[in-house]
Amino acid sequence: MQGAEIIKVTDEHADYLRDESRSVGRAESISFPADETAVVNILTEVRQAGSHLTVQGARTGIAAGAVPDGGHIMNLSRMNRITGLRRDAAGTFFLTVQPGVILSELRSALAGKRFETDGWSEAATACLNEFRAAGPWFFPSDPTETSASLGGMAACNASGARSFRYGPVRPYIEGLRAVTADGTVLELRRGREKAAGRDFCLRQGDRVVAAGRLPAYELPAVKNASGFYAIDNMDLLDLFIGSEGTLGIITELELRLLPEPPLQWGMTSFFPSEAEAIDFVRQVRDTAADRKPVAIEYFNYQALDLLRAQRANPAFADIPELPPEYYTAIYTEFHGTDEDSVTDALGEASEKLIACGGDDATTWLAMNDREMERQHFFRHAVPEAVNLLIDRRRRYEPGLTKLGTDMAVPDAALADIVAMYNRDLASSGLEAVMFGHIGDNHIHVNILPNSLAEYRQGRELYTNWAREVIRSGGTVSAEHGVGKLKAALLREMYGEAGIAQMRAVKEAFDPEWRLNPGNLFAASPK
Repeated sequence: MQGAEIIKVTDEHADYLRDESRSVGRAESISFPADETAVVNILTEVRQAGSHLTVQGARTGIAAGAVPDGGHIMNLSRMNRITGLRRDAAGTFFLTVQPGVILSELRSALAGKRFETDGWSEAATACLNEFRAAGPWFFPSDPTETSASLGGMAACNASGARSFRYGPVRPYIEGLRAVTADGTVLELRRGREKAAGRDFCLRQGDRVVAAGRLPAYELPAVKNASGFYAIDNMDLLDLFIGSEGTLGIITELELRLLPEPPLQWGMTSFFPSEAEAIDFVRQVRDTAADRKPVAIEYFNYQALDLLRAQRANPAFADIPELPPEYYTAIYTEFHGTDEDSVTDALGEASEKLIACGGDDATTWLAMNDREMERQHFFRHAVPEAVNLLIDRRRRYEPGLTKLGTDMAVPDAALADIVAMYNRDLASSGLEAVMFGHIGDNHIHVNILPNSLAEYRQGRELYTNWAREVIRSGGTVSAEHGVGKLKAALLREMYGEAGIAQMRAVKEAFDPEWRLNPGNLFAASPK
């Protein structure tokens, strides 16, 4: 199979066989479509050849969702244009983007209000003048990897640190276009195509594209990116968000923007024990809405120790000194429209941290852009340090990959789950660090194996933890998605009946199982 836009995979395409999970796959061919028409044409050729394909964006995921399992790779990185802008009657702006647009590039375009407008409609170009006069606007989703693509973020319902206030990507997607496995182009709008209870039917004109019944499971009442979104009478575009490319190839997104708060301040506080830090988290999130943090992030002692060890690396030289008595760190971020309100919110948080054993004198405050950049660098340094460490260990044990959890639990289960992590890690002797979005009870445990035996031991721990998280009412993936690496955990979460119901939805859209085989569940046995 090799058409005008389809290339045989060679050694020069090695990077496209992997993503940030450090897993490596295989493929026979690859393409880089630049528009929706090319997507349809390539998909048609793949189907006629009897093959399957894996859709890729920026390959920043860590669940191996973009790692191919044979067949064809469709990489959407060249579909990277911002294609339009509109404003509704309420004054809200909506930006239309292709799936390959990178988050950092979107942020830069929004901050500078500079866009390449070739191909924009007259109405979109006129709206740009309104946008430039309307003050700052932003897209609130904040995953750790700002090199993530918007299509990839939609595919796994990504979120990040600021999800404590703003939530995941889903509510900021107002519309999308997607190409199904048979080449049909669907255009979905929020509020327009809806399920009837759990029954769904999507049409293109008089033709039924896909119909069936959504899974009957009840979604956990926590931050969640595990499997198909399914609730009664739902918007059907939400079925595509978080479906990890298994139902269709997203070719366009319309994003809802928010007015950007002019003041964004941060505070990193240190506590002498983990229990005192968790007590502070409970208190600071139980705050009046106008003083509630945008983000609440956590770093345990081992995470801080990893950063202490990395300070000799020039790439981490900007990390301030971390004395050994800094046992646990909590980062809180506050947004507001005026200085008095943000100062009051910080002041109330400071009172709570002192009551919980923290110290104003050791707290890092950020009240301008430069200081906020340093705090964000500190926040993102732990996962970067973990990646470097694993890469070094892979030199002598190539089979190692990063082993990081992505689970979230209800508020009441937070302390018990953290205690379980600590207890099991101590008894196992495995090296690990813990950090993450504790405001949402969403902590990443990164196990750092030195050997394949330790990796297998860590996998067993992970599975046991997942069962406890599920029993508590939590989720096996809060933001990274399931991909190929967590398919077994998704089965633990929803059971065989839930997986069978998801597979039925998959077959309604993709009866030949062409799209992203292995993501969410095993490929069809057909």
